[in-house]
Amino acid sequence: MNYLPLVIGLIPGFAWLIFYLEEDPHPEPKKLIFETFLAGGLITFLVLGVQTAFNNWANSEGIAQYSFLSFLFLAAIEEFFKFGAARLVIDDHKNELDEPVDAMIYLIVAALGFATIENIGAIYHAKDLIFETATLRFIGATLLHTLSSGLFGYYWAKSLIKGKYHLLLTGFALATLLHTLFNFLILRFEPAAIPTAFLMVFAVFVLYDFEKLKRL
Repeated sequence: MNYLPLVIGLIPGFAWLIFYLEEDPHPEPKKLIFETFLAGGLITFLVLGVQTAFNNWANSEGIAQYSFLSFLFLAAIEEFFKFGAARLVIDDHKNELDEPVDAMIYLIVAALGFATIENIGAIYHAKDLIFETATLRFIGATLLHTLSSGLFGYYWAKSLIKGKYHLLLTGFALATLLHTLFNFLILRFEPAAIPTAFLMVFAVFVLYDFEKLKRL
């Protein structure tokens, strides 16, 4: 069995994981990080089933496969389940959410678990373009997952601080919109310079939110 695609597929997710964990001033328990990452990875298979069911329904309703509306619903499914994976793990360890930035950390970790399974699948199908695919996933889809979930995590943190849980809906909506816009841009522009530039600009805002929570 060729394990190279598996090994290469792990690199983008782990690289971003190390980056974000290094940014955490008070590191979270390694066991909990692992559980959250694993939950994000496992939820990928459930998401695939839900998205397949949605696509079948959308086709029967005449919704175009690559329409903005289709992208919006597919992105919403992913953002909902990534949050669900993080929440499922954290609900049994609520005492670990002792700093505002922790909400962003755990949701980003779940997103990286999710992205890693996606990466492995994409690289397995890449054949002779393994390294090119891994590079594109690193600066594209994997970064997207960290940013959309980071944005969602920022509003999750704000909802916990202020006790205003409607902020969760705001975070969910903005994360879904960011995810949708990137996927739509990827479809419309080739090569991917414009979608990648879009992510890089947005990364500045998300990292600024990260720093704001760290200072609280």
